[in-house]
Amino acid sequence: MAVRKVEEEIEQLSLLREAPPAEALAALRKALRDRVNLMVAKAAKIAAERRFVELIPDLLRAFDRFFEDAAKRDPQCWGKNAIAAALKDLEHGESAAFLRGARHIQMEPVWGGQEDTAQTLRGICLLALVACVDISRSDVLRCVVDTLVERSQTIRLDAVRALAQMGGDEAALVLRLKAHVGDEEPAVTGQVFDALLALDGAQAIPLLGALLNTNEPTTREEAALALGGSRLPAAIDCLREAWGATRDQQFREVLLRALSASRQEQALDFLLSLVRDGRLRDAEAALAALALHRDSEPVRKQAEAAANSRERELQQRFHQWFGNRPSVS
Repeated sequence: MAVRKVEEEIEQLSLLREAPPAEALAALRKALRDRVNLMVAKAAKIAAERRFVELIPDLLRAFDRFFEDAAKRDPQCWGKNAIAAALKDLEHGESAAFLRGARHIQMEPVWGGQEDTAQTLRGICLLALVACVDISRSDVLRCVVDTLVERSQTIRLDAVRALAQMGGDEAALVLRLKAHVGDEEPAVTGQVFDALLALDGAQAIPLLGALLNTNEPTTREEAALALGGSRLPAAIDCLREAWGATRDQQFREVLLRALSASRQEQALDFLLSLVRDGRLRDAEAALAALALHRDSEPVRKQAEAAANSRERELQQRFHQWFGNRPSVS
């Protein structure tokens, strides 16, 4: 029996990106029936790239097949991941496949025990459910809320993204609860705060403003950065008040970076005033925060003028953080 050169076959599939539609469709249908999960994964990716909605039935059949003896037929869920992503990109609006994927757990042996390799799959399917037309909003919300307590950070992040995509009061209220409860991973905490501000706008500012006073460093830092990123005028007031109230130098620096990230005029004016008139340590922190805008000529000029009015050390910091002015040829 001839030995298959699977890697070469997978590479050959790349040629289908430029092949005539009829030829590409026939070859991709064949590849989607292959027993090698990586072949199927590559075919699914190309099907999505070429917007071949005709292949949705073939993708669904391949998807179902990989749930049978899943760890053996589709190790690491490569096939199911690619198929779920392709179905999502092709705007498949029926929920059955995504519900199955969102609930799938696939334990595979690893050094010292077993590991669930379906985490990425569950996240893809969860996000896809939001756009499905044959499932109620409340059922999607139930699925998303259940996922917020997953052990996997990746899936909790996807759950927050799904809530942000859903929008509406129910999603905002779930995010408020999650903001109060917190999360052990800073990335999830920050995503919750960003999503809540996106959905609730100024109504979320009192909650995040209160979290600036917590004794939990990660929570208050993530709250500060989210407030700055929101670019809401009322958020600037919260950040300035928190800066004046805390003596924690590290947190003060985070607050200044958040103010700079807001790109609001009143925030930049505050930072420039610190460079001109603040204590040297605060002036340095404000100048470092302003360096986020080193490519903005107006900000650069104002920062340079403020630094030049101060100690030589601060002037040196300006050139260190802003770099030399580009020469005009």
